[in-house]
Amino acid sequence: MTIRPTIDRDSDDDLIGRVARGDAQAFALLFRRRQGEVYRFALHMTGAPAAADDVTQDVFMVVMRTAARYQAGRSGVAAWLCGIARNCARRRIGRDRPFQSLDDVAEEAVEDVASPGNPLVDLTRAEGIAEVRRAVLTLPLRYREVVVLCDLQELSYADAADALGCAVGTVRSRLHRGRQLLAAKLAARDAVASSREAPVTSVTANEPLGTVKLRRSRSWA
Repeated sequence: MTIRPTIDRDSDDDLIGRVARGDAQAFALLFRRRQGEVYRFALHMTGAPAAADDVTQDVFMVVMRTAARYQAGRSGVAAWLCGIARNCARRRIGRDRPFQSLDDVAEEAVEDVASPGNPLVDLTRAEGIAEVRRAVLTLPLRYREVVVLCDLQELSYADAADALGCAVGTVRSRLHRGRQLLAAKLAARDAVASSREAPVTSVTANEPLGTVKLRRSRSWA
C-alpha cells in the first residue's frame, strides 16, 4: 500500500482516517496539532501537570486504537477528543481519589446566587488563569466538565453535549448550575479576604480605657 506524504494542510478528519489505516505520520501530525488542547482540558480537570500528561498520553493511545470508530461530520474532532479525555480524566481522578465520589458535593449548603453570565471572564481579567484553575477545581465533576468545555475550551453546547454523551439541555442546565456554584465560592472567598483586612481594636495592659486608640492590624495567615 502506498502512503502519501502527510502535510499540515490535511484536515483532522483526513488525518484520523489515515490513522485508522495505520499511517504513523498522520498520527504524529494529529498529536502535534491537538495535544495542547487535550493537555489543557486534562489540566483543568485534574489540577496536576503530571496527571494531565498521563491523561494526554492515554487519550492518544485510545485514538490509535479507535480511530476507525470516528464519524466524520457528526460533531468535530475537538469534541471527539474531549469526550475521550473526559473518560480518561475520570478514570485518573477515580484512581487518585478512590474514596471520594466523582460528583460529591453538598449543593444544598450553597445558596443560589445570581451569577453573572460567565464569572470566569471577570476572574480571568482580575487574577489570571492560575486562580481560575483553582476555583474550577473546587466544582463537582459533572459541573467542572461543562465549565471547562464551554467556558475554558470554548466548545459549543452541541459539541460539549457530544463530548459528554448527553443532551444539549443537560449541558445548559449543568453549566448554569456550575456557574452559580462557582460564583458562590468566589463570593465566599472574597468575604473571607475582606474579613482578614477589617480593622480591629487593641488595648495595652496599662492603657486607660479613655485613651484607647484604634489600631489597624492585618492578618496574612
